Amino acid sequence: MNNSLVPDLYGGPTSPTNTTRLTEHKISVFFSIVFMTVGITSNSLAIAILMKAYQRFRKKSKASFLLFASGLVITDLFGHLINGAIAVYIYASDRNWSKFDHADVLCSIFGMCMVFFGLCPLLLGSVMAVERCVGVTEPIFHSTTMTSRHAKIILTFVWLFAILVALLPILTLRSYHIQATKTWCFLKTEQIDTWMDQFHLLLFSSLGFLSLAISFLCNAMTGITLLKSRLKSQQHRQGRSHHIEMIIQLLAIMCVSCICWTPFLFTMANIGLKIYGSQSQETNQTILFALRMATWNQILDPWVYILLRKTVLRKLFRIARRCCGVEFIDLHAWEFSSFKNSLKVATISDSPSCTRTNTFSISQKSDTEQKCELIETK
Repeated sequence: MNNSLVPDLYGGPTSPTNTTRLTEHKISVFFSIVFMTVGITSNSLAIAILMKAYQRFRKKSKASFLLFASGLVITDLFGHLINGAIAVYIYASDRNWSKFDHADVLCSIFGMCMVFFGLCPLLLGSVMAVERCVGVTEPIFHSTTMTSRHAKIILTFVWLFAILVALLPILTLRSYHIQATKTWCFLKTEQIDTWMDQFHLLLFSSLGFLSLAISFLCNAMTGITLLKSRLKSQQHRQGRSHHIEMIIQLLAIMCVSCICWTPFLFTMANIGLKIYGSQSQETNQTILFALRMATWNQILDPWVYILLRKTVLRKLFRIARRCCGVEFIDLHAWEFSSFKNSLKVATISDSPSCTRTNTFSISQKSDTEQKCELIETK
């Protein structure tokens, strides 16, 4: 979803004047263009950062996470581009659907895009959480199973599944409907009288809540595992730095998704269960508020990868140390080590001559092996 989809609601029993309508129309078009531009710019910047990181770590365990993250940001980018362009066109046509969409083709396309680009970030967020959970709790299984090829297959499957859910109303001979504000299309939310319309709303909200629940559980398991590992042993910290970075990003994505999507998912579930009853002005305002909250998700997602990077976190850590004192914060070097040292360690560790040796072996070790063991014990 895109914040350019934020519709207007004209409250009150009386209609606004033509001057007021014209002013509100210009404001709506202006904000639609601004939010679409901000979304495209921020997502493009995040894609550049993630692709650069993927080229650096493409042969390591972080590669699969970066592929999923890139897929999520690319999905958000196309969501801003496609939905934003349709929304601007609707505003430019003065929301007169009968004039430019006689056969409801544009409404169907708009509705499918709303479902697809709304559901994909939630599904991908849960997939990323599961991938990190497996990578931390079962590192050997993850390194042998989760290759870049498998990650691309999973990413494609998520996209196809979201497309199937978006096409489901069309395949079941149900159509998407123009909402009360006449600025966007979605599943039927007014005068629901069949179980199929209820099923579509409940399916969408259930998949969203399930994705959030999976993300929460997997992130909790990952965090607990890392904490136990740190408390249990101070050895083999190599590679744990990027785990911390990815977990911080996942937690931020989960918090953003929960805050932005919970009102909309809860509202759609209530409508599907007929808790709201007949559609009223208050219900329309509730849907409007929930939609506005949900549309911020795709704007905030890319900033998680832009701001919560290791280099940025390292600078924030240094600022915190200056404010709180060096003695007050005593963290290990792996938490916010520089990319230069991380790349140096990765280069030496991945070299063919750098192999693990038996601890109890009394054979003479080469200089390269001693250097590798020294790195692992740091």
